[in-house]
Amino acid sequence: SQTGHVVLRNATGHRRTAVIERRDWAQDALTADRVATLQAFRDLFADEVLRPGDEVAIRRVALLFSDLKGSTALYDAIGDAAAYGLVREHFAYLAGIVREHDGAIVKTIGDAVMAAFHEPAQGLRAAVAMQARVAAFNAQNLAPIVLKLGLHEGPCIAVTLNDRLDYFGQTVNLAARLQGQSRGGDVVLSPALVPLAEAAALPAGHQLTRETAMLRGLAEPVAFMRLAVHSVA
Repeated sequence: SQTGHVVLRNATGHRRTAVIERRDWAQDALTADRVATLQAFRDLFADEVLRPGDEVAIRRVALLFSDLKGSTALYDAIGDAAAYGLVREHFAYLAGIVREHDGAIVKTIGDAVMAAFHEPAQGLRAAVAMQARVAAFNAQNLAPIVLKLGLHEGPCIAVTLNDRLDYFGQTVNLAARLQGQSRGGDVVLSPALVPLAEAAALPAGHQLTRETAMLRGLAEPVAFMRLAVHSVA
């Protein structure tokens, strides 16, 4: 630790009291934004939400959006009942990986999933694991699925929607639009996550490429990184 001197000068005509305290404990504090990205909290305390109309600013959260490529053809190929069962199984598959990486499922939308992570690195590891293990998942099911994934991190607001904690803002919108750029079997990363992906020790067979595209609602082309993931059966 470092030592030093603090000099205080009271330039007013009134008596003042100064308090100096250690703030090391703050590093171990479990803040509201962090606990909202833990699946255990959402499972055990699902009724702990914000009052209707309230909103809380979140400085940073990593959001992962998933979708199934060719889901309409999947329903045509194996029938509605079997396809619905497969979609439910794939939700459980994704939720298990999200939980492994200290994240939480925010909601499912049709065939899609929205997940949140306090640490962007954990979101990246979860996305890579989803694509890397999907061949093993497919080997146990009636028909194969192809995952489309998009990952972005940034500020947003937390609100209560449909009796659960949810996120809104431009970070959410961009994460969803990046998922729309996925071709399947890859992870589309926002520019903010490019340094993280480049620094990660990616297994052999994983390839990073830079691309740009016009995204709906944005006036300028957006740069992103496409991570192709080698799937292992």
